Amino acid sequence: MSNTKAFAAQSATTPLAPFGFDRREVGAHDVQIEILYCGVCHSDIHQVKNEWGNSIFPMVPGHEIVGRIIKTGDHVKKFAIGDLAGVGCFVDSCRECPQCKAGLEQYCDVGMVGTYNGYEKDGKTVTYGGYSTNIVVDENYVLRVSEKLPLDAVAPLLCAGITTYSPLRHVGVKKGHKVAVVGLGGLGHMAVKFAASFGAEVTMLSSSPSKEVDAKKLGAHHFVLTSDAKQLSKVKNHFDVILNTVSAPHEYVTYLDLLTTNGTMIVVGAPPKPSEVPAFNLIMKRRSIIGSLIGGIAETQEMLDYCAEHNIVSDVEVIDISYINEAYERMLKNDVKYRFVIDIASLKN
Repeated sequence: MSNTKAFAAQSATTPLAPFGFDRREVGAHDVQIEILYCGVCHSDIHQVKNEWGNSIFPMVPGHEIVGRIIKTGDHVKKFAIGDLAGVGCFVDSCRECPQCKAGLEQYCDVGMVGTYNGYEKDGKTVTYGGYSTNIVVDENYVLRVSEKLPLDAVAPLLCAGITTYSPLRHVGVKKGHKVAVVGLGGLGHMAVKFAASFGAEVTMLSSSPSKEVDAKKLGAHHFVLTSDAKQLSKVKNHFDVILNTVSAPHEYVTYLDLLTTNGTMIVVGAPPKPSEVPAFNLIMKRRSIIGSLIGGIAETQEMLDYCAEHNIVSDVEVIDISYINEAYERMLKNDVKYRFVIDIASLKN
């Protein structure tokens, strides 16, 4: 067993605080990673506050993990001690269903094992995440991280990165496509970077005029203020793809009307309340709405390799672990550009 320092929530109403626990022994196919940085995802807040109704306490959040391997099991073949490695949103799956065999482990028919707030396949052992000093994971669910990029800015790629990369690749975004991104936050800023790097003409759709300067710095070619009816009318029936990253309650119809014939809106944000979608807004232009959830292991590795090749990382604010509760409050006010990342060295002091 490996003694591990962490920060945890003891209940849905208490702040995160220091917490200690033992990681499992390193098995034959496991690697142990000394965690260096962990990104802070908005879903961490949802789960800490039990807003999805499935929280297990005490809870150690964190699923945007990068670090260095310090121990390997006897049968590990893909990694060696000293390698940089990453862990994303899940650490296991059934491995046998059609989804797992197709490299779509995130859609495992049995259910993927979440990096935190989940149960290992024994159904008893709770998973603890990356707000901690180390983690033990089967090598088949570990990602290789390039030495070329700053590790603090790589961490959010394990969730925010793959959440936007995967759907854009799935619908085949390329040069000549007109792509709009709704929401300029942790997900939205990565969506702009990826869509622009794929050669698309990118437009940021936002209700905040102050976001225009940043959107264009990130690679957006155009900016449309969604509260301005005249600006919206100019892009009606215009976009091939809209990537909707907004998790706050909002209606979809406004954005559907901006899609051209055969256009697709991809939903990656998870609003707490449903949005009404009139059938005619889909039928008349053969538009579609699809959802997307992170990516499988192979695709996540593809994304990390692509980022290393094209020098793409997240824009981050690095914090000490002691600042995590303040960071949550700032995230709820959209006061971060664009992802908080915890320097886990601050947890070891």
